[in-house]
Amino acid sequence: MKHDTASRFLDIAPEVQATLVAGGAVVALESTIITHGMPHPQNVATAREVETVVRENGAVPATIAIIEGRLKIGLSDAELDWLGTAKDVMKLSRADLPYAVASRRNGATTVAATMICAHLAGIRVFATGGIGGVHQGVEATMDISADLDELARTPVAVICAGAKAILDLPRTLEYLETRGVPVVGYRTDRFPAFWSRTSELFVPLRLDSPDAMADLIRTKEALGLDGGVLVANPVPSAHEIPADEMKTFIDAAVAEAKARGVVGKAVTPFLLSHLFEKTAGRSLATNIALVKNNAALAAQLAVSLTR
Repeated sequence: MKHDTASRFLDIAPEVQATLVAGGAVVALESTIITHGMPHPQNVATAREVETVVRENGAVPATIAIIEGRLKIGLSDAELDWLGTAKDVMKLSRADLPYAVASRRNGATTVAATMICAHLAGIRVFATGGIGGVHQGVEATMDISADLDELARTPVAVICAGAKAILDLPRTLEYLETRGVPVVGYRTDRFPAFWSRTSELFVPLRLDSPDAMADLIRTKEALGLDGGVLVANPVPSAHEIPADEMKTFIDAAVAEAKARGVVGKAVTPFLLSHLFEKTAGRSLATNIALVKNNAALAAQLAVSLTR
């Protein structure tokens, strides 16, 4: 555990704790995909499938959530079932995580909050779908996801399918560079755009194996450099929605969000719901496929880091 003062707030599942003590491979998983990203019962089924993928690739899964103010590092079957239908669950990032703990609230962890909790527990690798980023129209709204600053300060490797294509991807990459976050394309030279394998943007770095990524992480730590590493892992080609096709859906969804006055944390769930409807469910199927793909790579990286 990285911060002894936080230990009184953490409930680490026995299997996760035993694996960490033994120096084994553990992969953190977020919970907003369960509470805010997918409908029930598909959310719970997907969460269990993702945990299975992690196990199949040699690591132990640790799905993270806040339940009655406790930082749960690894959920039981009963807790996962409850979370899938729970009401009044906060969507937590760095700013509101301590409030949820102090107030004994229930909360699902975003990328930023999952990174924080994973680091507190001593977990080095985290698999998600896509990171948050710089939102379109940022010059007027200043809407920049806390995920980006968390990547610059918290030493957890994040495996994702790039940033969601509803964001301003060029500015997102520029912000990550400014904050000193290594962005690695896994077997790709192009930055993936979540539902699509490629965008017009090049990734700053490319690595082609989990062992090479583990070497990068170890070297970064040895140099005393703060923050994490972002690994961009393209969605499998069989499940992608091509970028040109996806752009049409995204433009319409963004326009609808503006027309309805949707702002802040409500924007992403609204857009995902709108895209699910307009793509006849294809966007959700792609989302599920890419999360599983990221979980497999995250487990392989976690295993490489134990060697």
